Amino acid sequence: MRLAKQIAYHNKRYHAEDAPEISDAEYDALVRRNNALEAAFPHLIRADSPNSQVGAAVEGSGLPKITHAKRMMSLDNAFAAQDVHDFVGRVRRFLNLSADAEVSLTAEDKIDGLSLSLRYEKGVLKQAATRGDGSVGEDVTANVAYIADIPQQLKGVVPDVFEIRGEVYMAKSDFAALNDAQTAKNGKLFANPRNAAAGSLRQKDAKVTASRPLRFLAHGWGEVSELPADTQSQVMAAIADWGVPISPLLRRFEHTDDVLAHYADIERRRADLPYDIDGVVYKVDRLEWQERLGFVAKSPRWAIAHKFPAERAETTLEQIDIQVGRTGKLTPVGRLTPVTVGGVVVSNVTLHNRDEIARLGVRPGDRVVVQRAGDVIPQIVENLTRENVRPAYEFPAHCPECGSEAVAEEGEVDVRCTAGLICPAQRVQRLIHFVSRGALDIEGLGEKTIQEFFDLGWLESPADIFRLRNRRAEILARDGWQDKSVDNLLAAIEAKRAPDGAKLLFGLGIRHIGTVTARDLFKAFGSVEEIGKVGQRLAQADEAAIADVTAIDGVGGAVAEALGDFFHEPHNLSVWTDLLNEVSPPAYVSNIRESAWTGKTIVFTGKLETMSRDEAKAQAEALGAKAAGSVSAKTDLVVAGPGAGSKLKQANALGIQVIDEAEWANIVQSA
Repeated sequence: MRLAKQIAYHNKRYHAEDAPEISDAEYDALVRRNNALEAAFPHLIRADSPNSQVGAAVEGSGLPKITHAKRMMSLDNAFAAQDVHDFVGRVRRFLNLSADAEVSLTAEDKIDGLSLSLRYEKGVLKQAATRGDGSVGEDVTANVAYIADIPQQLKGVVPDVFEIRGEVYMAKSDFAALNDAQTAKNGKLFANPRNAAAGSLRQKDAKVTASRPLRFLAHGWGEVSELPADTQSQVMAAIADWGVPISPLLRRFEHTDDVLAHYADIERRRADLPYDIDGVVYKVDRLEWQERLGFVAKSPRWAIAHKFPAERAETTLEQIDIQVGRTGKLTPVGRLTPVTVGGVVVSNVTLHNRDEIARLGVRPGDRVVVQRAGDVIPQIVENLTRENVRPAYEFPAHCPECGSEAVAEEGEVDVRCTAGLICPAQRVQRLIHFVSRGALDIEGLGEKTIQEFFDLGWLESPADIFRLRNRRAEILARDGWQDKSVDNLLAAIEAKRAPDGAKLLFGLGIRHIGTVTARDLFKAFGSVEEIGKVGQRLAQADEAAIADVTAIDGVGGAVAEALGDFFHEPHNLSVWTDLLNEVSPPAYVSNIRESAWTGKTIVFTGKLETMSRDEAKAQAEALGAKAAGSVSAKTDLVVAGPGAGSKLKQANALGIQVIDEAEWANIVQSA
């Protein structure tokens, strides 16, 4: 279950949010591990197995949805030459061909872009849709009108209906120019060309797409009324004749060894290509055979993607710097002698934590191998000089920003500064967190303003926010501030003088105390004052206090320890006392009422259109129900909005009642 959830999460980050957190190679490793487990234990294959999922459900963009006439599939992967030979062998066995029968393949470079389907009717472009989850994509018809590579009218004689499928991408040179322009106007920089292309196409305002240099290459087709030829290579040639670009590296081969030689040639030329690629795609050329081979759960049997290994280069690790985050985590960053990897200059790499440094045995001055796996995240994969006699790197035992002790909790690898709110590296980020949406949610007090007021010495602790009313004249004298904006800010601050106790507790950024745990503590102890008393008892290792906290459903020893650690520090206690002199959170008042749903478990999935997910959960809790994050046999009800995916499938498989958002609103209203 954990592995499937992990893959689903990274699928969503890549396909739906255009914000991958891991490299392609790391993702592929997760999928291979899942495949091995499913092969070894087929009776444990889940209904929402990653092998049955394509892309990710589309949600949150605001674009209309389109259901594909033919599902847009993904491809199985090959990682070695033997995998390709095995693929051809499977094709021969499935078709009952002799072991030496010729199986002609097409081979073309696999562009790292955003999948797109273009529906032409009588040669005129009628609709363009992203892949989405393979079945439902986003309508980007208005946006593709600004992509010069995509003709609005095909040339020559074309079938009545023909869906051309391919990749929207951004050339390397265009990507560099776009980021230069973003830098000049202090705009957001894109991580890589794929993210830039995806973010530029999936815009509600087509004018944004028009301002971005997007391109397109076709690699196949979807629904068609008829085909212009009976082989993959000939149909692709016809698509090119109609005026749609195809890969200039597309070739047809009769022997597997020739296919692999083409792969090697493309890999050698990869850095010099005008666009990013991550492999070579092979397809059985004869369409009759493609028809017979058919599909497995999410991919065709007649095609495979031969992925490139991660690109690597050697360089020197010059130094190791330690960065301190909002929660006090000490993150080591390696500073490298700049080196080009995959066409990108790499000068910094994350070393993750103390254990990773020990595993690699790296020290300043070592020669290392750097990898940009999937062209996303640079990392050190090998230390070439670890055997050289040199003292091991000593991870700091004290915070480099404030000198406070830095420790790792039992069972954790991350080392954290214990200073909390007095550590300068943490203070600004904690202040930003304190006024953020999930905490006090003070409108008008954003990151830029917090930083400005901090630099002026006006803000050092949360209580200082409520003393800004004494600085009205000073704020008004700052550039960009007018009477109305200053008064609006001060009014927004004053409106939080009696904040929700749980949000106040969450806003302090205490380790292990998120929004749910803060609410549970607030419910259990009734007021922030009582939580403070319990925290101070925890700081003294009071066993009764520990028992009181750990007895709360869903709250464990880690929370008790973190709360005790917070109040053990005199400066934190001082901040707490100072804050409560400025604010007066009302005591907890239960709004839970007895209903038919008291004691039941409810799961919300998909996009909720009339309320936030937090509001929906609050409604469930007000009815005495528990709002869970996953579907199981213990789930009593699933509320499914547009884009609901694996949770909805699992609910249907388990026979759990499923309703839509309107039906849920009726339940809340009538309870």
